[in-house]
Amino acid sequence: MSETNADKREEPRATRDRYRHYIIIPTRWMDNDVYGHVNNVVYYSYFDTVINRYLIGEGGLDIAAGEVIGIAAESHCRYRQAITFPKDIDAGLAVSKLGRSSVRYEIGLFPQGEEEVAAEGWFVHVFVDRVTRRPTPIPERLREALSRLVVA
Repeated sequence: MSETNADKREEPRATRDRYRHYIIIPTRWMDNDVYGHVNNVVYYSYFDTVINRYLIGEGGLDIAAGEVIGIAAESHCRYRQAITFPKDIDAGLAVSKLGRSSVRYEIGLFPQGEEEVAAEGWFVHVFVDRVTRRPTPIPERLREALSRLVVA
């Protein structure tokens, strides 16, 4: 027997308390596509923005000259509702898995003033040696910063 759309139950949306860190990201005029909403590929740039601002600001990641860099290994986004310019976004960040050399982030994008997540996703970084590109343990300062974001 096949399953119909009526039989499928949508997973509940993440709530603001799921995330441990927030930044405000302003949408830009150029983020909108011809359909009048933020284009899907732009959501991934929002993910990169909230993650890397945290890594640089809280974890001390030196993106220009540090011995260790983060390489994107996987990413996923579930679009729940459209975001449109000029709405600002509260970008939430959490960590669901903190390994020896990798981390899985959870990201939620909330239009300011709204309680329901418009997009939610995950992103995996593998930390590698800048020169050899081989996995390396997450530096202690960075690990400490990431551990503050861990959720069950």
